[in-house]
Amino acid sequence: MTQVLEPKDMEWLSKGVLGIQWSDGHKGVYPVRYLRQHCPCAACTDEWTGELRITPDDIPMFVAVQDVEPVGRYALKFNFSDGHDTGIYSYNFLRKNCQCDICVPVKPEQPKSRRLM
Repeated sequence: MTQVLEPKDMEWLSKGVLGIQWSDGHKGVYPVRYLRQHCPCAACTDEWTGELRITPDDIPMFVAVQDVEPVGRYALKFNFSDGHDTGIYSYNFLRKNCQCDICVPVKPEQPKSRRLM
């Protein structure tokens, strides 16, 4: 039987960053602007290809979540400060799009090699 992932707790980690504690123990990190830029609604994301219809520049630099509503037992709906509120973010979508250092590792800069002649 597959484990159903669901949020156990949510908190604001800092201004503009949502933290979600998942039922599998993972602590997810979600910058609000990232969530808004990757909205899964039909106006923001092509339903057939999954390609974004919006660009990062379409979203204000400072966008906030004004309200979060549960959608059944499978998703969250965010009401953003730019007036957008049609995206339904399934738990699976959120978990797959976690932006924590484990899910999206920061690559250290490669030191420039020195050639000795």
